[in-house]
Amino acid sequence: MHQHEAQHQLGKTFHACLTAGDWDGIRALLTDDATWTLPGDNAVSGTAEGAEEVVERAKKIASYGLDFELLHILVSRENLALSLHNTARRGELRLDEHLSTVCRLRDGRIASIETYLSDVPGMNAFFV
Repeated sequence: MHQHEAQHQLGKTFHACLTAGDWDGIRALLTDDATWTLPGDNAVSGTAEGAEEVVERAKKIASYGLDFELLHILVSRENLALSLHNTARRGELRLDEHLSTVCRLRDGRIASIETYLSDVPGMNAFFV
């Protein structure tokens, strides 16, 4: 399997695990020292340090009932990114944002995740 095919498959698996709530599956994709950084000032902002915290962050985000629509899997020479359209409703609140989740890889696993958002104020309002 070519490097870019392995990266593409890793991205597909990460997204599938996230939408299915397969937390053990996500854990298996991460290095032990993995991190996940999100912008904003809300319940899911900041950096989760270590694989267990990254899984807890994924659980927390999913607990808000998001629909994680996968638009594209993008690969660079060594890393990958997911282009997503996330939507959700909670009472009067609506989340509708585009984002890129950039995954840096090490030894075929995800070592760090950084999420780039189109609407940080919208995220802050939703994830309270």
